[in-house]
Amino acid sequence: MRVLFTGADGYIGALLGPYLLERGIDAVGLDTGYYREGWLYPMSGPRPQIVTKDIRDITAEDLQGFDAVAHLAELSNDPLGQQNPELTFQINHQGSVRLANEARKAGVKRFVYMSSCSVYGVGKDDGVLDETSEVNPQTAYAECKVRVENDLTPMNDANFTTCFMRNATAYGASPRQRFDIVLNDLCGLAWTTKEIKLLSDGKPWRPLVHALDMCQAIYCALNADQDKIAGQRMNVGSTDQNYRVIDIAKIVADEFPDCTLSVGEPSADNRSSRVNVDKIQSLRQSRPHAAISDSCGLNQEIHDLATTHLGLAGDPVFEEAVESQA
Repeated sequence: MRVLFTGADGYIGALLGPYLLERGIDAVGLDTGYYREGWLYPMSGPRPQIVTKDIRDITAEDLQGFDAVAHLAELSNDPLGQQNPELTFQINHQGSVRLANEARKAGVKRFVYMSSCSVYGVGKDDGVLDETSEVNPQTAYAECKVRVENDLTPMNDANFTTCFMRNATAYGASPRQRFDIVLNDLCGLAWTTKEIKLLSDGKPWRPLVHALDMCQAIYCALNADQDKIAGQRMNVGSTDQNYRVIDIAKIVADEFPDCTLSVGEPSADNRSSRVNVDKIQSLRQSRPHAAISDSCGLNQEIHDLATTHLGLAGDPVFEEAVESQA
């Protein structure tokens, strides 16, 4: 199978290329290359060929010979999207729909779109959301996800299959690391400043998903039978990995030596959701990469993140603190 995946130089894309190649897929990446030099650490293993091009400029000719497209490349979070909503819609919505249309023209058979649980927006505090729940996007980024899902669903036919992976909030190690997402952000603050200051009361819920579980979801969608995924929306993560922000912060603060935690007032940002991830289990070939339903699992991920990215491998103070909580 020959697959083009967009966003190859991004947080997930940097992991996805090697992940697919190691599993026998002929994966070719595509990225604008704006941040190509910003790798945090080198990776071993196979590296994919990467085409440097904007998704808005891709033509059917560029996509000839590919069996599938996995589309990750967009302006990738809520605050960035809100800086210029018009540009966000041009890239994330119009650019994504255009890419799908060009793929269909080129004879590509499958289009896997990386959506987001942010489409749910404000969930009820006592409810767990699944793929049948009403969407309630609160930002340009989330609104674009909904629009792309709605525009691509009618494209499904015998020769072209689209599906939508609604990812929870990502965490974990990547050579193209992001520290603007909740768990990674709190780990970075805990180590560099030894202080976590929540700007809210921490009560909103966040579903979490390990970056490699997102790669696994794409791999499974690429290999699934057409009738199992055509037009389907699937939450990606784990049902037991829904946390309040304050609980994530407490676990992180406990893990890092001498880190303090302070909590703010309720925030105007009302995004909060817990999600059910049972649907995608029919596609998965193994359990999630990182089960963090208890503090030990989450603490191990924090340890891995810190030793990989923050230079703590072998630090006696850090290692002693981790051992004391094992």
